[in-house]
Amino acid sequence: MKLDTLDKLFTMELRDLYSAENQILKALPKMVKAADSPDLKKGFEDHLRQTEGHVSRLEQILKDLGESPRGKVCKGMQGVLEDGAEILAEDATVEIRVAGIISAAQRVEHYEMAGYGA
Repeated sequence: MKLDTLDKLFTMELRDLYSAENQILKALPKMVKAADSPDLKKGFEDHLRQTEGHVSRLEQILKDLGESPRGKVCKGMQGVLEDGAEILAEDATVEIRVAGIISAAQRVEHYEMAGYGA
């Protein structure tokens, strides 16, 4: 697609966010399972429900624009989530594991916020 209008850029950005949110949807159940802290587990469960809402809103926005949400892979979120998955694979104490999971989750959240802020 030739990116020659702000409308096309907007659509591309929405598709990127849609891809990112769907990647998060797939990753969050793993985070819930890996969370050793009840508060952390609840936080991830809450975020899963919020993310479902984000996906739904993005689908509706793109539908209203007459566009498909598909067709873009958010490589940035893919990388952030891969980094987070490495934390889950590490042999660590509970405290260090929780700190690592929180750090990875913060990166995901900041990347997500940057996308919506743009």
